[in-house]
Amino acid sequence: MPAVLTLNSGSSSLKASLFRADGTRRDWRYEPTGQGLGRDHAAAFDALLKDLDGEVPQAIGHRFVHGGEVTDAARLLDAAEIERLHGIVPLAPLHMPGNLLGVELCQASFDVPQVACFDTAFHHTLPELARRLPIPHELGMRRYGFHGLNYAYIASRLPSWLGDVAQGRVIVAHLGAGASLCLLEGLKSVDTTMGYTPAGGITMGTRSGDLDPGVMLELARRYDSQALSDLVYHRMGLLALSAGESSEMQHLLESHSPAAGFAVDYFCCQVRAAIGAFAAKAGGVDALVFSGGIGEHAPQIRERICQSLGFLGFSLDAAANQADSTRISAIGFKPVLRIAADEEAVIRDLVASLMGDEIR
Repeated sequence: MPAVLTLNSGSSSLKASLFRADGTRRDWRYEPTGQGLGRDHAAAFDALLKDLDGEVPQAIGHRFVHGGEVTDAARLLDAAEIERLHGIVPLAPLHMPGNLLGVELCQASFDVPQVACFDTAFHHTLPELARRLPIPHELGMRRYGFHGLNYAYIASRLPSWLGDVAQGRVIVAHLGAGASLCLLEGLKSVDTTMGYTPAGGITMGTRSGDLDPGVMLELARRYDSQALSDLVYHRMGLLALSAGESSEMQHLLESHSPAAGFAVDYFCCQVRAAIGAFAAKAGGVDALVFSGGIGEHAPQIRERICQSLGFLGFSLDAAANQADSTRISAIGFKPVLRIAADEEAVIRDLVASLMGDEIR
């Protein structure tokens, strides 16, 4: 296995992992400094170079939130591909600039192949009923789905935890600052809550999720395009529901304010509704999985989501849930799992598969 550096250069942080040829791994996370996208990430990348302490990877894999129309899970980042990705920045304006900046920073420091790995690719199996939007077809817009690298990782882990049940109807809830759910059948995506952009679906930290189109028309009347974009990506969601108190779930859980409590209740209600909708579409559900920052680290949220899902056959073991165990379902009920996200492992495998002997 070649030495691969993976980079998740997002809107407000930079995560990196170095997978060495000897099988060992190092992980880093760099938080923003509040100086703006370019300066934040340049400073974080300088810190990464220092932490690498002279180690040079044989290839670099980057998480890209949006891949546009391509169904490839990974692509070599040559000049043409980088130009194509710049052209689809408007599809994910909160994430794509940071993703592309990560490539630029690596180009300045490493003379090794770089690979783009796409969150959207996992959802290329969506059937037409899940893919289409109820708008004129000639507009060329459809539902893409996101968080696909983690859904791919979860799908790879399910057989070891669920056996034959893994091939059934499994709902995965990727809950974090960005949040979505995915319905798997045969370990493939058949439906997901996010749509044309990562702003859709359930309520998130600063994104509203799905809204009445009439609301957007009214907001477009009140705001110019730049102000509206800022509102949609930075001022909605949990932040708005908590009356501006916080977009962070942990803060809201620790707060005693009515607004914070309302935001938490709203979030849990939306997740339950999405689970119920997927169960109805699939004619039932065989297992439920929690992942993502909130899904992995907030047992209170998992409990509140599952407490009214008994009619679907789900109930949590309180001790296992509180201990953040992998299997957190009560005995005699359908499986509920907590699986930590690991997009980095998927990126490493995609890079190694794409590059093959070129980097061995």
